[in-house]
Amino acid sequence: MESFPPPALRLLVVDDEPGIRQALEIAFRREGRQVVTAAGRGAAVEAITSSPRPFPLVITDLAMPDGSGLEVLRAAKERDAASEVIVITAHSTVENAIEAMRLGAYDFVRKPFDPAELSALVAKALEKHELVSEVRRLRAREDDARPGVVARSRAMTELLSLVERIAATRTTVLLTGESGTGKERLARAIHDASDRSAGPFLVVNCGALPEALMESELFGHEKGAFTGAQARHRGLFREAHGGTLLLDEVGELPLSLQVKLLRVLQERAVRPVGAAQETPVDVRLLAATNRDVESDVAAGRFRQDLYYRLNVIRLRVPPLRERREDVPVLVERFVRRFAGEMGKDVTGLSADALRALEGYAFPGNVRELENVIERAVALAATRVIGLGDLPPEISGAAGAVGARLGELPDAGCDLDQVLAEVERRLLVEALDRTGGVRKAAARLLGITFRSMRYRLEKHQLDPGGADDDAEPPASLEGG
Repeated sequence: MESFPPPALRLLVVDDEPGIRQALEIAFRREGRQVVTAAGRGAAVEAITSSPRPFPLVITDLAMPDGSGLEVLRAAKERDAASEVIVITAHSTVENAIEAMRLGAYDFVRKPFDPAELSALVAKALEKHELVSEVRRLRAREDDARPGVVARSRAMTELLSLVERIAATRTTVLLTGESGTGKERLARAIHDASDRSAGPFLVVNCGALPEALMESELFGHEKGAFTGAQARHRGLFREAHGGTLLLDEVGELPLSLQVKLLRVLQERAVRPVGAAQETPVDVRLLAATNRDVESDVAAGRFRQDLYYRLNVIRLRVPPLRERREDVPVLVERFVRRFAGEMGKDVTGLSADALRALEGYAFPGNVRELENVIERAVALAATRVIGLGDLPPEISGAAGAVGARLGELPDAGCDLDQVLAEVERRLLVEALDRTGGVRKAAARLLGITFRSMRYRLEKHQLDPGGADDDAEPPASLEGG
């Protein structure tokens, strides 16, 4: 795997004079920095655009045979607004200096320059870059650490409202839904909104633990309780004392552990492996699964009494295809986060790219969308992610709809599906243009308000904007 030096050690030196390039390269390499050199504007722009990561600092001559250093400055800032650029020239004018600073240059230096002064200037510029980058990283981390459920859809806003109501209790909650829908994030939101938020929030994936170690991991063990038990182990229940424990994929628990978990829930105490007595624990238990637990109960794979204990309050997290209105707000969060982590000045998606995401079924749900956006941010060559930055299964599907509208494929098509896709896309665009006002969107599409409401319900769309007035009488709707 290719490795890269720390960002603060990389810089680009651009000058058409070989002697200056070589002198600066030697000087900065002595300071432990990796130096890339370019002999002119064209080579510098190529280095900036093709580099795996943006250069934290660019030092560029102003007047070069194949172009201006201001073009290098623009290219560096377009690649990453946090890149610092120092412009050096023997032909400085007030106008050039003003233009360089307007474009975001860190400083403007005249030749001949003092190497020691330039070195100090470089250190200050890199220090500023590190501070800006750290702010970016902290904002991305803070954004990602918030109770991670951003929502615009009615289904999710109602679910979040229920989370607020149950958070203050210590009632056991069972979260169900497909893989990747965000059950763990919802569990975290419950914990963060509760009076246990200052305590630990621990997660254990029951499907990832070997059965032989599961009891010890959950309930702990005493020293010498079994071969290899060299010391006492507290176990997750005791580690989560005063906080919340999420049993993810609880449906994977073997029946022998289900019995012991049921006793813990009843007695609020655990007995470590090899211990003679139980230890009281104060833990709010949450459980999550993507399995059909009722079917497992009927088949004898999951204890009915434990199911009833876990299923005191049940929250079903809907798949992303049932809440497509959440796609834009999730995309915004993921773009901001990954752009900050990668140090890229990516600000959003083109209209075509966003429409393609809104029309995709996302079998992997929110987790798949997150991976798609991470890939798109990494590949994006401009500030805006385009349709070509998305995986073929998404960009191709979007293009296929448009292609099928023009002609009937040789293999035929599903007319109802094509028309539904087109109808949904036009509904979304009309709502976007009107800020979610359904009456205005209906007028834009030339349909009645009643027809608009019917179509929105059919496609499970929530405008997410200002609410309309009550539905007008039928006589005013024109039928």
